[in-house]
Amino acid sequence: MAGSGQLIVLAHGMGVSRDAYRAVIPPLVAAGYRVAAVDLRGCGESSVDWPDWSRTAIAGDLLAVIRHLGGPAVLVGHSISGGVATIAAARGPSLITAVVELGPFTRKQSIRLGDLRVKRLRQGMLRLLGAVIFGSVPLWRSYLDVAYPGVKPADWTERLDRIDSLLREPGRMKALKGMGKGTPADAGAQLGNVRCPVLIVMGTLDPDWADPHAEGSAIVDALPAGLGSLKMIEGAGHYPHDQFPDEVVSLTLAFLGSDAARA
Repeated sequence: MAGSGQLIVLAHGMGVSRDAYRAVIPPLVAAGYRVAAVDLRGCGESSVDWPDWSRTAIAGDLLAVIRHLGGPAVLVGHSISGGVATIAAARGPSLITAVVELGPFTRKQSIRLGDLRVKRLRQGMLRLLGAVIFGSVPLWRSYLDVAYPGVKPADWTERLDRIDSLLREPGRMKALKGMGKGTPADAGAQLGNVRCPVLIVMGTLDPDWADPHAEGSAIVDALPAGLGSLKMIEGAGHYPHDQFPDEVVSLTLAFLGSDAARA
């Protein structure tokens, strides 16, 4: 944890670690926030012996972290942790003041036949499903290459090697498979129970959806009226905070400085 001021807790997506947020932490601290990036259960440096990989279970972990750190907090969640943040906000309204969801899996997913005409969706889906079903580290690496279209971090090869090494540790792939096989239905069911402002950030080239804007809009529409807002980052894939950290920080700070988030 770094900095002082209002607490922001950063929760990453499956198959990676808290290191995915390393580019956004310094500017958030510089803006006056106290920032904590956490490893989800089974990921990074977390222990691996967990019986449940659901969004609801992980939400309980994050609420416990926020209590321990002296919340309330702004909760930022990426991918699976977007759904986690929704559940945490609904279950712990006194602990969550605002939510930012980055490329979130927050609603039950369905793919229409016409969606498969979108090449990036086909490429991403096949690699992602293969990694989850077969527990394949090479397929996960290949998925990440699709999930970062265009702009990649300067140390991209080293980053992939680090992720590769972590996933080959005993129990780590079990976490990826467990999270990947889970359903976002528990998160979607809680959208109407959220009482704090929510910012959804989607990349226009996110390979996990044929139409990322439509997915983000559907999440906003399922929230209580006036609580949700959607921002798109042009050219970003599934990891906008790592590809375009300056844009994500700028959107986050503007959101937290808005009248809705300060209320």
